[in-house]
Amino acid sequence: MAETQVSAIFVVHDRPCCLRLWSLDPYDADMTDSKAMILGCLGQSLTADEKALYAAERPWGFILFARNLAEPQQIRDLVASMRETIGRPDAPVLIDQEGGRVQRIREPMLPRYPSGADLGEIYRRDRKQGLRAAWLMSRLHAFDLTRLGINVDCLPVLDVPVQGASNVIGTRAYGFDPVTVGEMGQAAAEGLKVGGMLPVMKHMPGHGRGMADSHHELPVVTATLDELKAHDFAPFVRLKDEVMGMSCHVVFTAVDPENPASTSRKVIDEVIRGHIGFNGLLISDDVSMNALAGSMAERAAAIIGAGGDIVLHCHGIMDEMKAVAANVPVLSGAALERARAAQAAFGVADDADEAALRAEFGAMLAVA
Repeated sequence: MAETQVSAIFVVHDRPCCLRLWSLDPYDADMTDSKAMILGCLGQSLTADEKALYAAERPWGFILFARNLAEPQQIRDLVASMRETIGRPDAPVLIDQEGGRVQRIREPMLPRYPSGADLGEIYRRDRKQGLRAAWLMSRLHAFDLTRLGINVDCLPVLDVPVQGASNVIGTRAYGFDPVTVGEMGQAAAEGLKVGGMLPVMKHMPGHGRGMADSHHELPVVTATLDELKAHDFAPFVRLKDEVMGMSCHVVFTAVDPENPASTSRKVIDEVIRGHIGFNGLLISDDVSMNALAGSMAERAAAIIGAGGDIVLHCHGIMDEMKAVAANVPVLSGAALERARAAQAAFGVADDADEAALRAEFGAMLAVA
């Protein structure tokens, strides 16, 4: 942690005294004590135990789910209290606000947004209109979320489904071809960034071909490497310069037949960092998901051991959070630099007219 020496002169009992002070570089201090994890909480306000855990273990960021969300001021208070526990007023606070069936904040607080598939239908009729619709919806998400203190949306979904795959992705996808998914995902990511938020592209290197729901069991993909490169990996290549991505709990037998991507050194090194060329912050999908084997401690350690940067734990269960915290390191090295790059990427929102953009988006949906 960088230190800056400052000298100050005080008068004590009529005699001058020089006192040396050390101030910490805030950019450095904001990162070097952070652990490689993102945590959730159980309820709509933090318990004393949650505050104590966060303060002691210093997660890099937080994530919210529907159980945490009641009304706007309550959300703002919860977000502020999370950040207060770690002394970082700009700490990342994530949410899955995609639209369709994955939209954590719903009516009456926020409008019901269409799914990725709905936007994809607009794209298929009119490419330019489809890209505009994807951008608009993300820009509207940014209006909604930033006023609640939330600064990261786990969007876009860059998975490319195949016929017969599990519906865990399903209508969340923009389409069934990598060009549609890549172009629409890029437009969605840009809409968030213009609105002062950051995206997290998911689920690297591709969950669309999985025949099982990784929340409940481990999907195993047997496609050839050439098939994966042409279909599943291609949208991520297009968006490789984004600063954050989420890994998937899917086995790709052509790369590593033993381990799902989140815990596979081969998949992370050869595909995510290698073929795709992603050098951003790699966040695991939820470590609690049943696709992963072993105890919570073993899962967290395996994610970090494989080269993942951040372990995501979503459910707010205290014993599980403690196990994760005990098995992830303080951010350092390349992971620290990626976390710093992500933090530095937050921009200032443009001066767009919210009412005008909502009217434009509504008109598109009415036609659709």
